[in-house]
Amino acid sequence: MPILPSAVGAPAPAAPAPTAASAASAAFRDSASVGLGLVPLGLAFGVLVTQSGLAWWWATAFTALVYAGSFEFLLVGLVAAVAPLGTVALTALLVNIRHVFYALSFPLHRVRGRLGRTYSTFALTDEAYALTTGQQARSWPGGRILWLQSFMHLYWVGAATAGGLLGALIPAGVTGLDFALTALFTVLALDAVREQRGDLSTPVLALLSALAARVLVPGQMLPVAFVLFTAALLARHLSTRRAARDA
Repeated sequence: MPILPSAVGAPAPAAPAPTAASAASAAFRDSASVGLGLVPLGLAFGVLVTQSGLAWWWATAFTALVYAGSFEFLLVGLVAAVAPLGTVALTALLVNIRHVFYALSFPLHRVRGRLGRTYSTFALTDEAYALTTGQQARSWPGGRILWLQSFMHLYWVGAATAGGLLGALIPAGVTGLDFALTALFTVLALDAVREQRGDLSTPVLALLSALAARVLVPGQMLPVAFVLFTAALLARHLSTRRAARDA
C-alpha cells in the first residue's frame, strides 16, 4: 500500500485534554492524605466553637467564609470576648501576612476565569500551597488545582460543622486533637524536604533564622524567627530572579 505524503513525518496526535471528571478524581487522591489531618483538626475547631459559648453554626460560618486555619482558632476567642474590629483586623494581618509571599510561586496563572482565580486566591491555604508548588504538581492544570482546593475546603467545613454539632457531647478536658495541626505541617515539611533532595537551602535558612532569633531575642523567638525567615526567602527569590534575568 502506498504511503500518503501527508502521513510522512506527521506529528503524533496530541494527548487528550483532561476532563473535569478526571481532574476531580486526581485532585481527590491528592487531597486525601491532607484531609486525614484536616478532619480531626476541624472537629477540634468545632468543639472549641461550641465550648466557647457560641452556637454550632458559627463553626460552619467561620470555616466557610473566613477559611484561615490558625486565625480561625484565634477568631473564636476574639468573637467570644467581643473584641474591637480593629483588634480583629490587626490580628488577621499579623497571622496571615505570610500569604503575601505565597503569591510569588503559587501557580495562579494556570487557573482560568475570573471566578476561578478569585476562589483560588481565597482558598490559598498552607496545605494547598504545599501541594500545588511541589515537584509533582508542576504539570497540573488549573482545573485540578481548583478541585484540590475545593476538596480541602470541604473537608474543613464538614469536619468543623460535625465538631460543632457534637461539641456538647465531647468532654471539655479532651486533649490531643489540637496536635493534628502540628502533625500535619510536620508531614508537609518532610515531603517538601524529600522533593528538594539536592537543595537544602530552605531548611538551612529556617534553622539559621531560629538560632539567630534565639540568640538575639529569646523572649520573642517565634515571631522574630518568622520575620527573619521571610526576609531570607524574599532575598533569595530576588537574587535568583536577578541572576536568571542576567543570564
